[in-house]
Amino acid sequence: MPSGKEIRNKIKSVENTRKITKAMEMVAASKMRKAQDRMRAARPYGDKIRRVAANLSHAIAEYKHPFLAKRESVKTVGLILVTSDKGLCGGLNSNVLRLAVQRMKEWDAQGAAIQVTAIGNKGFGFMQRAGAKLVSHVTGLGDTPHLEKLIGPVKVQLDAFVKGEIDQLYIGYTRFINTMKQEPVIEQLLPLSGDAVGSTEANWDYVYEPEAREVVDDLLIRYVEALIYQAVAENMASEQSARMVAMKSASDNAKNVIGELKLVYNKTRQAAITKELSEIVGGAAAV
Repeated sequence: MPSGKEIRNKIKSVENTRKITKAMEMVAASKMRKAQDRMRAARPYGDKIRRVAANLSHAIAEYKHPFLAKRESVKTVGLILVTSDKGLCGGLNSNVLRLAVQRMKEWDAQGAAIQVTAIGNKGFGFMQRAGAKLVSHVTGLGDTPHLEKLIGPVKVQLDAFVKGEIDQLYIGYTRFINTMKQEPVIEQLLPLSGDAVGSTEANWDYVYEPEAREVVDDLLIRYVEALIYQAVAENMASEQSARMVAMKSASDNAKNVIGELKLVYNKTRQAAITKELSEIVGGAAAV
């Protein structure tokens, strides 16, 4: 049985750990509210531009952007994987990485090569260890997504799609449902499919000003930028929520451990006192 001093040291150690997890919980709760506001502000714009761009794929356009061109066969797939830079957020990263590995195995079984862009340190490290073909990456995004940091690495995949080096482009991230639930998803980014809004009975065209090429090029670039930004914003909101829940669970567990250690300490102290009394009584009886 450990001595009373050892148990006191363990209690002190767990109490110090609980102070850290409690502080991290409060910090995550503060960042979570800001991240959720940012994510909710980005959702309407992302949904609207997604619908406009999908409608455009149905239209009889005088100019067909490469992002709208479907390939007859899929030989190479691009994946943009969004994860967090830091850990201590429960199963957030492991869930989306598990889903990504599952989909990569399916693509590999279909004979498609895969190239990956990693956004976030956890995904970057995992893909390096897994031996995946990494064509670009970005880490150290902080608590606020900045589009100028994201466009460079993502442009590598977009240029590859335009050149025909990849036939499909997907993005994987963790979608925010609520504070207690986050869902890992992998969505097709390119080629843009009108299936997002359903098929139409009649085709139509738009009136472009100044010209179709300029308008469609700018629109689809904004479309990709909006979806990338929204995915990163959703992932950051999910990260802070998951971290807050994880730190709260850690603090609660530490409190339970402290209670159990104090109980063991009291039992050990009582046993030592009983032993000393027994020795005193035994010594007095011998005299």
